Amino acid sequence: MALSKRKISIIGLGYVGLPVAVAFGEAGFSVTGFDVSSERIEALKAGHDITFEVEKNRLHNPNLVYTDSEDDIRAADFHIVTVPTPVTDDLEPDISFLISASMTVGRQLKKNDIVVYESTVYPGCTEEDCLPVLEAASGLKAGRDFFIGYSPERINPGDITHRFETIQKVVAGQCPKTLEIIAETYRSVVIAGIYKAQSIKVAEAAKVIENTQRDLNIAFVNELSQIFRKMNIDTSDVLAAAGTKWNFIPFEPGLVGGHCIGVDPYYLTTKAKKVGAEPQIILSGRKTNDDYALFIAEECRRWCAAKGMAEPKIAQLGLTFKENIPDIRNSKAFNLMTALCGLTPSLSVFDQMAAVDTEQLGVPFNPVDKGDGFNVIVLAVPHRSYIEQGWTFVKELAAKEGPVLVMDVKARLDRDTLPDHIDLWRP
Repeated sequence: MALSKRKISIIGLGYVGLPVAVAFGEAGFSVTGFDVSSERIEALKAGHDITFEVEKNRLHNPNLVYTDSEDDIRAADFHIVTVPTPVTDDLEPDISFLISASMTVGRQLKKNDIVVYESTVYPGCTEEDCLPVLEAASGLKAGRDFFIGYSPERINPGDITHRFETIQKVVAGQCPKTLEIIAETYRSVVIAGIYKAQSIKVAEAAKVIENTQRDLNIAFVNELSQIFRKMNIDTSDVLAAAGTKWNFIPFEPGLVGGHCIGVDPYYLTTKAKKVGAEPQIILSGRKTNDDYALFIAEECRRWCAAKGMAEPKIAQLGLTFKENIPDIRNSKAFNLMTALCGLTPSLSVFDQMAAVDTEQLGVPFNPVDKGDGFNVIVLAVPHRSYIEQGWTFVKELAAKEGPVLVMDVKARLDRDTLPDHIDLWRP
């Protein structure tokens, strides 16, 4: 079948699925974008993307149809599953969305269809957990009637440089012929090139260690920052000096949340335990990163105690899991908020980008122009708008009298223009 004749369905139109659907539509493929959220579908039809991953003018394309009716995906012969794979409260992999999506696709599956999973999973999940669901729902046999593959997503939310089309794509298929079809289909939209993995399990493992590696490297610098604080050394200065060596890998301390770096390691460690391995370094790194919000709050407490402030007025800037996006899923800024609440009843939170139900937040959630007179300002998430305004913006929030602490968690503010009455904390 000619690539241009392939009909593609995208299951899940979040920050991963939507850019994939748009790219294939722009390449001339007939694309059906499916999502179980009717609200999401109506918003996309109206030209609104709450993730900010796709520009408004790209949302409308005659080749792309948005739907919340699973019957509409039956016409497709190449299905791409891009649903979330979070963890439970017990830090166990939650593949319920993946199983549900597999049932949806399975009910519409036809002979010779191909199903490709992009969601992050543990090695073996596609073949051991998803494939049986497809077979049961369709009554068809994988490898004979339909075929499966895996191609891990690598989209970085809020990153305008590294996009779906510009990131090399790893692909895998259950047989050589399927692998070639999957590779050629993605090659038509991914200009950065294709890498053919030796097996589906290899591709799954490659994805899960990408973010696990980042998690461990960040844990390392988070631990360094706690050591250097006791030595009165600025961690950013140390990293800048060390970075002059050609093979030094640059990472920075900070809160590690979201639905990738703070989640994916648990997919690997859970599977590792099931096969009799005992992951120690990975889980140690996870604990270091999960506890980093407590370290920041303790530093704040120490400063307040030294200044004799029993109930300081504190402002936290930022609630999203990273800068310049609206996503709050698994954001460790909430952990920081909870820890700061333990220091004072006078905590306010500001974040003009966060998609959050402010009535359920539990602390005052105010627009910036209503904040004034804070003793402590914690820049937890350095959104572009905060950094561009710099100290002018910070001074508008700061108390006019007495000492003020500014905690620049990601070290983004300019030290050289620090106002005289402000104490600056950096990791």
